[in-house]
Amino acid sequence: MQKLKSFILECKRVLQVTKKPSKEEYKTIVKVSGLGVLLIGAIGFALFLIKELLV
Repeated sequence: MQKLKSFILECKRVLQVTKKPSKEEYKTIVKVSGLGVLLIGAIGFALFLIKELLV
């Protein structure tokens, strides 16, 4: 029971420290995340094409 209480107190502390991102920060996060998804997808697609061409 003590571990649960400690965990809840830590969660409360983290939530009090965090802040809502500004509009500019949010846009930057969305752009970087989207770019990362596209890059990983392109790499996966390229590997798939290479595998298909070799087999």
